[in-house]
Amino acid sequence: MKVKYDQEVDVLTIQLSKAPVEESDQDKPGVILDYDKDGNIVGLEILNASKQIENPRALEYAVA
Repeated sequence: MKVKYDQEVDVLTIQLSKAPVEESDQDKPGVILDYDKDGNIVGLEILNASKQIENPRALEYAVA
């Protein structure tokens, strides 16, 4: 998994898989889901991240 915040365009990207993105869909405003050729979610993008997330530059990682 890879998480990247692009401050210039204010987008937080979470890449769940290295599989190529075949299709993207903005089901809800401000959230884009990326799918592979089999329809599996391989990533997501949060638009206007600084308005949606308290601190898009901070990352807390937990394994349960």
